[in-house]
Amino acid sequence: MSKSQLLETFLASHPDIDLFEVVLTDLAGGLRGKWVTRDKIASVFSGQLKLPMSSVVFDSWGRDVEEWVFLSGDGDGCCVPEPQSLVVMPWGKRPMAQLLVSLDHEDGTTNLLDPRRILGAVEARFRERDLQPVVASEMEFFLLDPQRDAQGRPQHTQRDSVGGALARGQTYGLEAMAEVDEFMHAVQDCCKLQDLPVDTLIKESAPSQYEINLLHHPDALLAADQAMLLKRAIRGIARSFEQVATFMAKPFGDLAGNGMHLHCSLQDAGGNNLFNDGSPTGSKLLRHAIAGCMHTLPDVMLLLAPTMNSYRRFQKGMHAPLAPCWGYENRTVALRVPAGPLQAMRLEHRVAGADAQPHLAIAALLAGMLYGIENELEPPPPMEGNAWEQLEPSLPQHWNTALDVFRQSRFVSDYLGSSFQEVYSLLKQQEIDEFGRHVTPLEYDTSL
Repeated sequence: MSKSQLLETFLASHPDIDLFEVVLTDLAGGLRGKWVTRDKIASVFSGQLKLPMSSVVFDSWGRDVEEWVFLSGDGDGCCVPEPQSLVVMPWGKRPMAQLLVSLDHEDGTTNLLDPRRILGAVEARFRERDLQPVVASEMEFFLLDPQRDAQGRPQHTQRDSVGGALARGQTYGLEAMAEVDEFMHAVQDCCKLQDLPVDTLIKESAPSQYEINLLHHPDALLAADQAMLLKRAIRGIARSFEQVATFMAKPFGDLAGNGMHLHCSLQDAGGNNLFNDGSPTGSKLLRHAIAGCMHTLPDVMLLLAPTMNSYRRFQKGMHAPLAPCWGYENRTVALRVPAGPLQAMRLEHRVAGADAQPHLAIAALLAGMLYGIENELEPPPPMEGNAWEQLEPSLPQHWNTALDVFRQSRFVSDYLGSSFQEVYSLLKQQEIDEFGRHVTPLEYDTSL
């Protein structure tokens, strides 16, 4: 079905929808775009909607990156629609639809500062080798009260009998899930409507914390789109329930944070899993991919942990890896090979926070795998037992350090693009500088 036919079919099926959200994702994980009326949506499908090229380079507060934005005059780019992403948004008070777009240069050339294009370029390098990544994501989040406490701190929705936060979150608790059944059913209904392949819905370890997993897909770009749109759907449904869903990495200092675990395997043109060689340990290609991810983890830490708050996840005993390491069926390592049928042999990348931009996190994972495959790297022996007790922390533990490693990385330049490396470094430096200008309540309590 052509783009125009797809649009005509959608409009005929939804005569009540008169507004469309055109959704563009930026480098900081924000969603930008415009609301377009029904009579103008055809012009978007024909590539006539324009946005400034800076729209994909806003910082976390939606501000221009000052050192970059006017160097080229900040001209317009053209929004390129993803036709299959046209779906109904069921969480608003009035019916609307959304359409995902990328932002390319006005002359039609690819914009390698657009997160979807960055991931697409990495995936294309796999296809040149007749390899196809198969990707799935697991997304953790907190469901919170919209009202903060007197100190401005978030408040739980899962509370004890006297209104305080529960001491434990009832991990995998079915009764705890039953307490939010209407919300979870609404999310599931939305995902069916938007063709987001939800696998499982889970109660996680902290109070008010949950996890929703997506099924794997042999299209890494589509898998990243689905992860981003799942986060959007969860937030939207939460608002309709007068609650707040947050993917902040560490909203509570003494509780587990929110991770985004990524699962990946590689298949050939026939759909065969190339990590499976018939043995329980997996193929040489799997080992190369693991070794590449281990070698490049420090270089891409800034993409997996993109904010100051991200680094509060990385504490012993808080389920976040502290060093590049791997193992079979071991949840204390950075790269886990899960147990299961050999035809499902895969690696699980356990470093990224739920606050990471999904396209950039998946691009970092795939680029690391490709680096290991192209250089035929071999990993050290798999870890057995508690990796936190056996290894000293060696991944960047602070935002500044992660930026320094990222900015100087030849791997990032070669596999993700030198222009992206430069601009993303400027963006994160601007955010770091903003945080540096603010004095925290703890500093007043300590030194005033």
